Amino acid sequence: MASKHFSSRTWSARNRRGWWHKVNRHNLRRDLLAGLTGAVIVLPQGVAFAILAGLPPAYGLYTAIVPVIIAALFGSSHQLVSGPTTPIAIVVFTTASALAVPETLDYISLVLTLTFLVGLFQLAMGLARMGMLVNFISHAVIIGFTAGAALLIITSQITNVLALDLPRQISFWINWQHVIEQLPHTNYYALGVALATIATALIIQHLRPNWPSLFSAIVVGALVSLMLGGEASGIRLLDTLPTHLPPLSVPDLSLDTLGKLAPGALAIALLGLMEAVAIARSIAAHTHQPHDANREFVGQGLSNLAGSFFSSFASSGSFSRSAVNHRAGAQTPLAAVFSALAVLLVILFAAPLAAYLPIPAMAAVLVLVAMRLVAWHQIKVIFMASPVDAVVLTTTFAATLFVELTFAVYVGVMLSLVLHLNRISHPNIVSLHPDDLGDHRRFVTSRPGKECPQLKIIRIDGSLFFGSINFIERALRDIDEDNPEQKHVLLIGSGINFIDVAGAELLVREARRRRQLGGDLYLCDVKAGVCDILRKGGYLELFGRDNIFASKREAIEKIFPRLDLERCQQCSVRTFTECASIEARE
Repeated sequence: MASKHFSSRTWSARNRRGWWHKVNRHNLRRDLLAGLTGAVIVLPQGVAFAILAGLPPAYGLYTAIVPVIIAALFGSSHQLVSGPTTPIAIVVFTTASALAVPETLDYISLVLTLTFLVGLFQLAMGLARMGMLVNFISHAVIIGFTAGAALLIITSQITNVLALDLPRQISFWINWQHVIEQLPHTNYYALGVALATIATALIIQHLRPNWPSLFSAIVVGALVSLMLGGEASGIRLLDTLPTHLPPLSVPDLSLDTLGKLAPGALAIALLGLMEAVAIARSIAAHTHQPHDANREFVGQGLSNLAGSFFSSFASSGSFSRSAVNHRAGAQTPLAAVFSALAVLLVILFAAPLAAYLPIPAMAAVLVLVAMRLVAWHQIKVIFMASPVDAVVLTTTFAATLFVELTFAVYVGVMLSLVLHLNRISHPNIVSLHPDDLGDHRRFVTSRPGKECPQLKIIRIDGSLFFGSINFIERALRDIDEDNPEQKHVLLIGSGINFIDVAGAELLVREARRRRQLGGDLYLCDVKAGVCDILRKGGYLELFGRDNIFASKREAIEKIFPRLDLERCQQCSVRTFTECASIEARE
């Protein structure tokens, strides 16, 4: 146990400094280009998400600076990019707008305090090592969530690609209804910019895979926009940006304010952690890079705590920007740091130049990235190999589209838990018989006509705990119905890893019942942990020490004399080596 603990600590220490060895000229170049691409993407998103959160547009860009740097340096994922996100912005608005008028000073103060509380909750959960909670997010949940999020990204950007003026809708279905209705009003200049951007990215990825395809595509999109007339042709460009550093801010830490915001802050903290870890796991599935959920909790918590003092609202991992970062070739967290620094430099020195960036080009990059997020091969494998996982995947995918984005992960997690509990409460019970009559007693799955008529041998592959005892008890009673003469039952315990008090009482209860029937219940190959529970609970005496054996061979040798020998003389199966003694008597 000590060595395992040491191994865990060693891995954690290595993981903390695991990406520094990757910092070299080649990777720095890739990180820098990925960071610049991410900065271009976050400029319009930050403005939009701030407005969605009920804040002045500048606060979206502030949230794309300090929180991004802190989360990248203290988190575990090398490609995860944090900052403003749609789900968090919506919940921030819902929580704070009930207490103050949006965009007012009082409202901004509440949002900053809310951000501080979110960070505090997240940091506390990280320090308490509650990252184990993410172990309940199955691979099928991640695949379904990723596919659904990809379709939502495409849905959110298709209006920018076509330059359609549509009302802001949250519903996936209603958004597409509006798009279809407004298709005749498509601006083909904007569509041309988007198509040129996509074509450039695809050509570069095919001919020059090592080139920064996404960043180059946005540059080409900007040039095409200029050639087509820009805003004069109806092509939307980025709005004017602020030209000063994020102002320092102080959250309102009065007990009254903290009490009002605490419930909403806890909800946002959980949503943000679930979102960030789900994205980190999704990226890790492609990069095969290990990630530490506890560190991710700490990184997100510190980023929100720091952000609350630098005019930032609650942030989390961004699915679209993380995907862009990964696809753009990011190798280390420095890519996210470069992205934040690039946003800061744009604010200070290049705000006027941002006005030349066409929104259709940035939307096209997001659409292209989203299309590559869908793991078609893995979806096919899941549907072919595991109907249960296919249900989880489909449910998570549907919930992502038709329910709130982050709640979809909750749906998938809850469904995974229900199905997991159903599996462990129905352990596999296998009937066995000896196939090798030698000393090793090799046992195989029973075939008709091969079992001893008096002794039933079964192996339970699972735990004997309160959730499974009803199923196991029914299976033991079914033995009586299938073959009433098999009053003796040998239970091979090599597959039992855990037993609780309810499981121990089941064994004692079943042993007593079988003795009343004229038989008995026996155990062999029982693991040390199971024996400890039986011994400490006083169940060994009730069950019978003489009924517990170290091996299958010993069990058969000791059980055989307890069988009805007269019946053995009439038996033609001759299952055990000991049956030869009956033949000798005949």
